[in-house]
Amino acid sequence: MLAEQGVCSRRAAEQLMCEGRVLLNGRPVSPGDKMDVRADLLTVDGKKVLVPKKAEKYYYMLHKPRGYITTTSDERGRRTVMDLMDGAPARVYPVGRLDKDSEGLLLFTNDGAFANLLTHPSHGVSKLYRVTVRPRASEDQLIRLTDGVVLDDGTRTLPAVIRVVTDEPDRMVLEMTIREGKNRQIRRMCEAVGLEVIRLKRTALGAVKLGMLQPGQYRALTAQEVSALRTAAARGKQAAQAAKNAEDHPRRSERPGRSRPRRQHGNV
Repeated sequence: MLAEQGVCSRRAAEQLMCEGRVLLNGRPVSPGDKMDVRADLLTVDGKKVLVPKKAEKYYYMLHKPRGYITTTSDERGRRTVMDLMDGAPARVYPVGRLDKDSEGLLLFTNDGAFANLLTHPSHGVSKLYRVTVRPRASEDQLIRLTDGVVLDDGTRTLPAVIRVVTDEPDRMVLEMTIREGKNRQIRRMCEAVGLEVIRLKRTALGAVKLGMLQPGQYRALTAQEVSALRTAAARGKQAAQAAKNAEDHPRRSERPGRSRPRRQHGNV
């Protein structure tokens, strides 16, 4: 319910409950507890969570400019992406994030299940970025980025699709497509191969493209765009499950229908 109302992610909701910050009718709750939306009172840190019987769902795309942080509030008074969504008819929340110095396509919704579907690491919805790096990337660096690199925390990225857009003596503009969402992933990938990112812009998420939307502007997603994102996430989930099943149950070398020969036992 907390995720559905856009209060936080499912994982964050579990943490809030474990810390005793979520109360149902004045009593702490645990993950999986049930509530009656018609009669029960749900609070987080003493603030009431409004749970309409059937809330209308909203889906938006924002062209995030550089200089804004992707958070719902900031104790240091910095500009947040929420400042750009004042005109939305309902309280919506960012899906995923772009760091302060990055720009481009950022989704917003009050549909917690939809947000969880798109941000789940195993669903692998593709993300397209336009990346300006310096110095000029060598062929070896491009190959390493394509094959996947080891990041500063020891994790390895999945293969990426790289296309050279502009090739100049002191810099290069790339289009990079990834299917993960690690923190500052594109910047860290480039750093791992010795490249500095001087501009980073997300231009597409799945089949949804930024298009001509200007920095600081937002628009509602069409029903077709929402459906396309759901389909992409569902396919990614199925592919991840199929890969896991193949890993857990490797194919046997013998042909189907033939059993292994029985070991003969006898007295010595």
